[in-house]
Amino acid sequence: MATEGYSTFAIRVRAVDAVLRGIPITDVANAYSVDRTTVFRWVRRHRKEGQSGLVRRLGSGRPRVLETIDAVHLWDVILRPASQFGFETDLWTVGRVHQVIEQQVASAVSKDTIWRRLREAGLTYQKPERRYFEIDDQARQEWVRTEVPRIRQTARQFRAILYFQDEANVSLTALLGKTWAPRGCSPMVQVTGHRGAVSVQSAISRRGYLLFCLYDKRIASGEVIHFLEQMLRHHKNRHLVVVMDQAPPHVSKKTRAFIETQRRLHVFHLPKYSPDWNPDEKIWNHLKNHELKAHQARTKAQLKELTQHKLENMSHDPSLLRGLFFRCCVADLFG
Repeated sequence: MATEGYSTFAIRVRAVDAVLRGIPITDVANAYSVDRTTVFRWVRRHRKEGQSGLVRRLGSGRPRVLETIDAVHLWDVILRPASQFGFETDLWTVGRVHQVIEQQVASAVSKDTIWRRLREAGLTYQKPERRYFEIDDQARQEWVRTEVPRIRQTARQFRAILYFQDEANVSLTALLGKTWAPRGCSPMVQVTGHRGAVSVQSAISRRGYLLFCLYDKRIASGEVIHFLEQMLRHHKNRHLVVVMDQAPPHVSKKTRAFIETQRRLHVFHLPKYSPDWNPDEKIWNHLKNHELKAHQARTKAQLKELTQHKLENMSHDPSLLRGLFFRCCVADLFG
């Protein structure tokens, strides 16, 4: 639960685990945006003290405000829906936490203090991921119990490369993100008012391979088959294990018929409504929210060219891709 800078306890544990599994320290440091010496220090502490050595160590200084409000207390508040404290929705803001803490301690506290204590407790301000009402947790656990061993066994048996595949639309309407500006003066960013999008398919492996293909039309069975063919051509002499969701183009009769004719292709499907279990989703998140943030493309042709360029750059950065892959909650099952 503790942090140092912007590294949470969970990140430290995952980083050390990656090093112990043989991933170079430089790659781990790049994936988690920390210095190599920091990773060395985490590994050294872990070897001496186990996971307890990865907990943030408090420094000296003047006594803290709100001594009675520790990290455990803040986690207890944040991990409960905000609606339980009388708010309309379940999401937390610093303002809402500030109100709750002031009521609990019956004392005035600044919002800056609350923000700082939240960060020190390993809590960050994040955009929630969608979780569908239709999710069947029992089916997901059954998939972990039965399909994961089959996927791993198939990869071992054929010495296959394991890929996770997905598709997305990249819109002309750019995501803007945030920037610094004087208080009360919202900055302006010029973007096009035209509508349009580019369809993209990609596949990512745990070793940091990224294959992708752009399309001018909506992705259907023909496009899925085309992409699978391109993957097989790229790896001419290797078997491929491809994990994808159950979108209609992936499970259509046409797609299944093609898969059955491919000796080197082994396709598995994720549980329904489980995008959070697909590491390739992290590619789209990074592309849209970082690489293409506030992009200046004005036409669909410009957007397609820019998207192609950004994905090519990402494909040449295996350390970034490995970092994105292992941010997925099920990635360790295939490590």
